[in-house]
Amino acid sequence: MRRPTLEAVAARAGVSRSTVSRVVNGHTTVTPDIRDVVMRAVNELGYVPNGAARNLVTQRTNSVALVVSEPPNRVFSDDPMFSTVIRSASIELEAVNMQVVLLLAGSPESHARVETYVAGGHVDGVMLVSSHGADPLPVALTRLRVPVVSYGRPAVPVAMPYVDSDNVGGAAAAVRHLLERGRRRIATIAGPLDMIGGQDRLAGYRDVLRDSDRRSIIAVGDFTRESGAIAMRQLLADDPDLDAVFAANDLMAIGAMHALRQAGRRIPDDVAVVGYDDIEAARYTDPPLTTIHNPHAEQAAAMVRLLLGLLEGGSADPSIVSTELVVRTSS
Repeated sequence: MRRPTLEAVAARAGVSRSTVSRVVNGHTTVTPDIRDVVMRAVNELGYVPNGAARNLVTQRTNSVALVVSEPPNRVFSDDPMFSTVIRSASIELEAVNMQVVLLLAGSPESHARVETYVAGGHVDGVMLVSSHGADPLPVALTRLRVPVVSYGRPAVPVAMPYVDSDNVGGAAAAVRHLLERGRRRIATIAGPLDMIGGQDRLAGYRDVLRDSDRRSIIAVGDFTRESGAIAMRQLLADDPDLDAVFAANDLMAIGAMHALRQAGRRIPDDVAVVGYDDIEAARYTDPPLTTIHNPHAEQAAAMVRLLLGLLEGGSADPSIVSTELVVRTSS
């Protein structure tokens, strides 16, 4: 069976082909009574608009690339940040009849594929997530005639709109909380230092300790649970008398708590622990984890709105969302 055409709908409705086209494309220049007649004919015939033909006219694909600069085993790991961002961005785009194309860019070969795909006109815009300092994509994509926004401030100096959270302020709030609880030797497990989130959270930690005349005690992880455990063991070896640790994300904090229990340290009696992100698992650790609530879903939604504004010729001002300390019994 041949699919119904615009001409068939026009004949059934008794209007011109151009009138049917205006109705199915959402134009507001058609009177309500004519719109009702056309939509009745559309429903009776089972007409489905030809998206490919419409895209040729509008020069839009109604698709947006969500480019995650991580390998698959990181994206599809136990880190809920990635699934939260993908889900929130998808919901925002579905509300305006657009779809997400997920592209992973965790290797030089995948970087080249992503650049070729975007340059080929397959998407209307790009959202970059989890960019590292050595990532060539931010610079490469800005050279293409496609709007690009970043989830988080880009790790390289490039003119790209972004939505970020207050990483410095959130980390500072975590360390001030530990000081207010009377902790004197406060260590940190920093995130990757080739990422802006890792750099900013370390800066917030250092700022507060500098103001309180305390020395920094630092180990570096990679935002995974295992790296948090390894870093915690390193910190205990370097300074057995530390009485608190701020981890730059909750997964590393959970790994640190495991290492502390293995070392016979009580939480929070011997060592207080504060994380960052407020993932669901933070409520179910033993004891429940004090953390900084990082609104990943809201940040992803704001990133989509920024990109949609750019697609409509709007402004490209960076946006910063607030964080909040959530106190539980680990501190």
